[in-house]
Amino acid sequence: MKALVYHGPGQKSWEDVPDPKMENSTDAIVKVETTTICGTDLHILKGDVPAVTDGRILGHEGVGVVTEVGPECEKVKVGDRVIISCISKCMQCDFCRSGLTSHCKTLGGIGWIFGHLIDGTQAEYVRVPFADHGLIPLPEGVSAEQGTMLSDILPTGYEIGVLYGGVKDGDVVAVVGSGPVGLAAIMTAGPAGASEVIAVDGNAYRLEEAKKFGATQTVAVGAGVDVVAELKRLSRDGLGVDVAIEAVGLPATFATALDSIRPGGRVANVGVHGKPVEFPIDRDWINNITITTGLVNATSAPALLEKITAGEIDPAKFVTHSFTFDQMIEAYDTFANAASEHALKVIIAA
Repeated sequence: MKALVYHGPGQKSWEDVPDPKMENSTDAIVKVETTTICGTDLHILKGDVPAVTDGRILGHEGVGVVTEVGPECEKVKVGDRVIISCISKCMQCDFCRSGLTSHCKTLGGIGWIFGHLIDGTQAEYVRVPFADHGLIPLPEGVSAEQGTMLSDILPTGYEIGVLYGGVKDGDVVAVVGSGPVGLAAIMTAGPAGASEVIAVDGNAYRLEEAKKFGATQTVAVGAGVDVVAELKRLSRDGLGVDVAIEAVGLPATFATALDSIRPGGRVANVGVHGKPVEFPIDRDWINNITITTGLVNATSAPALLEKITAGEIDPAKFVTHSFTFDQMIEAYDTFANAASEHALKVIIAA
């Protein structure tokens, strides 16, 4: 089969590799119909994830058709059209049973293994461990594009941003960063009850897109703009927003989120940080604030799927560019230059 293979920092290739084989009785093999590229894949290509070794097939998102199942699979059947969850899980260990599937003990303490510790979904076929728990049936009427966004991006913004941020009815929510994960938080914050959803970004195109995803207000980052002051002005009483969702992963954006919340407010950090950030506890110990972080568990995907079928949300809005498998390298080039290409998410189809 063909697959996108990592060959060390800065090196990737769309090449012939052996087809995946069943390794365990709970495995399934899925023929991939659509996949996409995540910002994490770009981090891998920069050499930021040393656990990913030469020869690894990248990717952890996709939709496909089951072609083979192990004898212990009870739910998944050959011929099923499925969403491939980015998080693998045994559902037997105490972490999985408590909902912390991202730290499945059976898998060594990490649920994100596709394109990381085992071969991933940017390929014609993929082996799926614990297939009964890692594959979600794709209902009739839900497109492959919509389903692919349920692998990772939409659950990440919803779980780590909206749910961890405790968004409730009437809250004013600021989303700092309107890239794909920020837009996922924006898309799901309104249905969770937020009365105002304020998108913050320095890219005019993304701010315009944010309005289509449910932002009620926007703040453009630029010279002379006091973003914190503007967020407080847009809050109910000038004291700050109820929830700030950090969706970038930089010290400056974390500081913006922290500085913009009211006493009793909440910062939900979704961004992946490569450097330490400052937490002025001497200032904030008295403010009764909450800060959360996390790796997506992807347990919300079935509930989000219900919102899609009910017409409450449409994650197909994420897709700005489409490619075929043979254009995988071109898709990477486009996504790596997302700002200039006006790319949110690319879809890559067989």
